[in-house]
Amino acid sequence: MKSGSVYDQMTFSERRVADYLKSLGITWSYEHPVFVWDEQSRPRVWTPDFYLNQFGIYIEVCGSHSFDYQYRRRIYQKNGILVIFLHLYKHSERWIYHFSDYLHFFLDLRIKRLSTFLMK
Repeated sequence: MKSGSVYDQMTFSERRVADYLKSLGITWSYEHPVFVWDEQSRPRVWTPDFYLNQFGIYIEVCGSHSFDYQYRRRIYQKNGILVIFLHLYKHSERWIYHFSDYLHFFLDLRIKRLSTFLMK
């Protein structure tokens, strides 16, 4: 059995996101598995970097220029899974605003869906 902290398994960018979430009091799970159907309707299990426990939203910390994050975005959307993609390497601190904007957007979307459901 491994000892040590989950932080030991994270990249530098993932640790920055984890520390930021902690500073906001947001609890998370690291690499929490999620089931998806891919573009050919094959079952897959992916492990986005973070799962925000209070919100039911995932975060992918995009750290590679060569990885196809657009493909991931399409598959997550197809499966109705809310994922915030953070590109820390593009702009030093803009990812914080991007995270905040998308978190608000997804939570507003959930509230609208719930309101619609309750009004039926």
